[in-house]
Amino acid sequence: MKDILSEIIANKRFEVDFQKRNISPEQLQEGIDNLEVKHSLSQALITSPSGIISEFKRRSPSKGWIKKDALVNEIVPAYQAAGAAALSILTDEKFFGGSLKDIRTARPLVNIPILRKDFIIDEYQLYQAKIIGADAVLLIAAALKKEECHVLAEKAHAIGLETLLEIHNIEELSYLSENIDVIGINNRNLGTFFTDVENSFRLAEHLPEEAILVSESGISNPETVHRLRESGFKGFLIGETFMREEAPGEALNTFIREINR
Repeated sequence: MKDILSEIIANKRFEVDFQKRNISPEQLQEGIDNLEVKHSLSQALITSPSGIISEFKRRSPSKGWIKKDALVNEIVPAYQAAGAAALSILTDEKFFGGSLKDIRTARPLVNIPILRKDFIIDEYQLYQAKIIGADAVLLIAAALKKEECHVLAEKAHAIGLETLLEIHNIEELSYLSENIDVIGINNRNLGTFFTDVENSFRLAEHLPEEAILVSESGISNPETVHRLRESGFKGFLIGETFMREEAPGEALNTFIREINR
């Protein structure tokens, strides 16, 4: 199978270069007016009864369209009302059907943390995230060199964003730094998009006890959440399970009732 991640990153570099020609990095920096973290993702996961990061995602490279006409102003408030600890909003357009506008639309509608989920490869994207109202950004170890990741995490903190470092294997543990707030273990191989939830359990054994852990991808039933909690996980990033339902907020509400029985 073609390496999907490589294709996505190549396109992302083209996108960012194009965006820079329209709005310079200096112009973006001037638009940042508050350097404080407004809604802490890490604290939300520590205190939330559910720990669920509900994802707004219209499509994926492996599954195609999930909910093509999904509306932020309908689904995002319903997620919060149902008890989501935080939101993950895809902003990649070509592969996931998202946009920066999705976070800009969501921000005034909720008062829980919003994670900009995208393939962050440049500081420019951090400025974008801050301006549109995101509280945290995803940094994917597989998409970055270690030094690049460290620089981006430090810059994110400097402008008032938290960081979620996504890892897939033991070798990527070296990407951890003092500027990482949350560690996400992705159960999906970003090269093949094959999913295996057991990856979370395997890697959790190698992470510090105090780490705030999030399991990502492939979580579709409450029993999996129970097992992950027993292994020390505080967060559970779930998107497709809810987005495929006619009413994602109601699906989340039912899921949370089941995991908290």
